[in-house]
Amino acid sequence: MVDLDNQDIYKQYDTEGMASHLHGLPGQCLEAWQKASDFKLPADYADIDKIVICGMGGSAISGDLLGSLVSASSRAPIYVHRDYGLPTFVNERTLVIAASYSGMTEETLSAFSQSLETDCKKLAITTGGSLREAAEEAGVPVFSINYISPPRAALGWGFFPLLAFASKLGITGNEEENVSETVQMLEELRGRLQENVPLRENPAKKLALSLYGKIAVLYGAGFLSPVARRWKGQLNENGKAWAFYEAFPELNHNAVVGYEFPREMAKKLFVVMLRSSDLHQRILARYHITDELLGKSGVDRRIVDSKGKSLLCQMMSTVFFGDWTSYYLAMLNEIDPTPVKTIGHLKKRLSEL
Repeated sequence: MVDLDNQDIYKQYDTEGMASHLHGLPGQCLEAWQKASDFKLPADYADIDKIVICGMGGSAISGDLLGSLVSASSRAPIYVHRDYGLPTFVNERTLVIAASYSGMTEETLSAFSQSLETDCKKLAITTGGSLREAAEEAGVPVFSINYISPPRAALGWGFFPLLAFASKLGITGNEEENVSETVQMLEELRGRLQENVPLRENPAKKLALSLYGKIAVLYGAGFLSPVARRWKGQLNENGKAWAFYEAFPELNHNAVVGYEFPREMAKKLFVVMLRSSDLHQRILARYHITDELLGKSGVDRRIVDSKGKSLLCQMMSTVFFGDWTSYYLAMLNEIDPTPVKTIGHLKKRLSEL
């Protein structure tokens, strides 16, 4: 098995530099927040009663994070649209945000094109591509992502502008203090999770070893539910591994019954439960009981507790831990975490049809 404390393996397998993006996430979040805070939105954009964020993959997860973060206090619901076209409820009091890192995501382009046929408010977030061209031609504001990376490694540029815009529009309160706490926490975590921290002191390396050769199942609740989804995607794309996610309390109404069969799967699974002390007390009780049920079924599992005071900090600190874990899993699988050849093949086949 690969020795995660051997620094040469990172040069051998991480040929496209995914680690550099992990190291840069704290600064990326701060830079994106500051740029978005200075971005001018049209005055009438404050007159909205809902937001639809159109995106896929890393762009969509940013919308999930925002929606979950502000769900308890937002005056406007936030809906993430992962599909072609637009929901029928979009109207003049809807802000449609088309988010595509490349500007070439076909589902997002379809949604944005349909939005141009309505009188909703519109905003594009992208590095360029067809989305930028269509938005500029239609006179729609474009927020430019100034970061070159795989889309999933640009989460700071996907999520923090959305947070800044929500704050500008009164969807959420002033997040400045929470952003500062989050960036500081990410910097501290980087010092504990990076490659030169030995396995015995590195929780991300330890968890990656537990996940190696297993099918990962991620559990989350409340504002950590989209974080579980982020972990799932990162383990898929970085680790090139099977992974799935579930959310409390729903999983207690179905998934727990499926622990019985097939019996041989028990030793092939590893469940990671993402937890926060700020979750509802009954939800926390469900974590405890579910842990007991998994143990009785012979399923290995681990609880990962979030860090920080604000929900934003807890959310992003848990995301960061998952990103590093997926990176180390790629090393254990002896594969470069950056390329996603299967997605490239799928897009090529779609273009041929």
